[in-house]
Amino acid sequence: MTADPSSGKESLTHRLRRLARSSELGVVLFAAVVGVLAGLVVVAMNGTMQAMHVLIFGIGAHEHLSVASGLIPALVLGAPALGGLVFGLISALLRKRGFGQPIDPIEANALHGGQMSLKDSVIVAAQTIGSSGVGASVGLEAGYTQAASGIASRLGQAFHLRRADLRLMVGCGAGAAIGAAFNAPLMGAFYGFELILGTYAIPAFVPMMTASFTATLTRQTLLPNLAPPLPALGAPQMSDLPAILLLGILCALVGIVIMRGVTLVETGFRRSALPAALRPMVGGLIVGALALWNPAVFSAGHGAVYLYIGADSTLTFLLMLLGAKVIASAVSLGSGFRGGLFFASVLMGVLAGRAYAAGLELVLPNMVVSHSLYALIGMSALAVAVVGGPMTMTLLALEMTGDLTLTLAVLAAAAAASLITRRLFGFSFTTWRFHLRGETIRGAHDIGWMRELTVATMMRREVPQVADASTLEQARRAYPPGSTSYLVATDSEGYYAGMVLPATLYAAEADEPAGDAKAPATVHALLRHVGDTLRPGMTIREALATFSRCEADALAVTMPDRTIVGILSEAHAVKRYSDEMGRRLSELTGERID
Repeated sequence: MTADPSSGKESLTHRLRRLARSSELGVVLFAAVVGVLAGLVVVAMNGTMQAMHVLIFGIGAHEHLSVASGLIPALVLGAPALGGLVFGLISALLRKRGFGQPIDPIEANALHGGQMSLKDSVIVAAQTIGSSGVGASVGLEAGYTQAASGIASRLGQAFHLRRADLRLMVGCGAGAAIGAAFNAPLMGAFYGFELILGTYAIPAFVPMMTASFTATLTRQTLLPNLAPPLPALGAPQMSDLPAILLLGILCALVGIVIMRGVTLVETGFRRSALPAALRPMVGGLIVGALALWNPAVFSAGHGAVYLYIGADSTLTFLLMLLGAKVIASAVSLGSGFRGGLFFASVLMGVLAGRAYAAGLELVLPNMVVSHSLYALIGMSALAVAVVGGPMTMTLLALEMTGDLTLTLAVLAAAAAASLITRRLFGFSFTTWRFHLRGETIRGAHDIGWMRELTVATMMRREVPQVADASTLEQARRAYPPGSTSYLVATDSEGYYAGMVLPATLYAAEADEPAGDAKAPATVHALLRHVGDTLRPGMTIREALATFSRCEADALAVTMPDRTIVGILSEAHAVKRYSDEMGRRLSELTGERID
């Protein structure tokens, strides 16, 4: 049904679209809908994965695979391998049908103004469920955020949301999904801020919190949280601060090793003669072999997180299990399974924290207040090193424990881990993967507009031209004083020859001696920037850098064969850049510009 101009009535769709575009209340309501849908996504994906674990491994309906006992060894070894074979064959079929590298929420917000493909997002979510369902050591967070953000983006595009609002909805979808997954709405909201939006924008606060809380409420209503209670954690003292900071630093180093390890394994598989379709089978076989020793390496390790926060274990065992989980995760992702490192890094952090506490107790027996305390701090610090988002993980600790004193200790370790990772490595796991693909983004900050603002979109196509063989007198007659600010010279074949400052035509006239009988000089003698041009596909940043390097006020825009297609002045480029920067600032301050 469309609007009827004669009756003055608008269709419901048009009214809703106008509300979402023109009202902050409309954006908040939109975010609430996104939150509910994100909660449903989490419930559906969790239920599907658990059903696969029950069907394949024969565990109880409410039992976690990572802490299951009495598993049949043949299933432990064979299920991930056979599941990997099926996964690899299906993935190969998808590649043949054109399914390539999907756009994830961070990339969408950084480069594409929040635009994502719903079809690709559903495929990624299904692949993630399949990977974790057969036991691969990956987390579901990639599927949660991809599916929820994809739905949010598709709805936003249907309602023609502004670029800033569409990016916000993508952040709301991802943050809400994480909040629902961890039953931690504050943590989910800050995940959206830190990792998906890349900034704590004031106008985004209410929509983001609304989405995260509605998603968590939806999940709690349909799938109540059954996490076991945490053991007594003890209260950290100021005297514990050096040890806590050292743990943060060590977690950063472990995180860097993990990220490098995934890349090395992936490179090894790629350089091998093994077909891509068979690599997940080999990866699954290795994971299954490790799981024969301890099932904690399976899947994301939700159950193992709570088990090892409180379980008493030896230093040797903890280090071995940490190594096994790192290997399992690296092999799973490197062999081609789909998933994330976020949830897996949480378990690795717990193991690293407990191992650190056990080692510290050997050196300083009376210093360790609680091994569980260091497990929780290690959980947050290692996740920060791998994923980023120090406030995200600090708030997770707060919502898990409700202990503000402990939260301050977690914040100190998370800050140390974040600082060391940025200084020594410079990337989170996601941005590191972008770097390996040749992208230069370091986060979800909106730099896509810089790529969209190209020389082709800014240049003038009407170019004042003069042949370089023309005499000065001919050029003066064609372009009287004040007729143009810049002039492009062409060679005998009509290609770019250089730039000419119109003022130099008349400066040359003043220098000519009266009654000079010599042949008149040509424009060729006045050429500048002979080898300096812009290309239509250059971004605004590249264009401004070229202007600065050439010290030019204007440059011709040419094709590779030096065909002239336009001209751009530095003043116009700077103005366009300034206007766009003003728009981005207005998004941060809450000023709405149509």
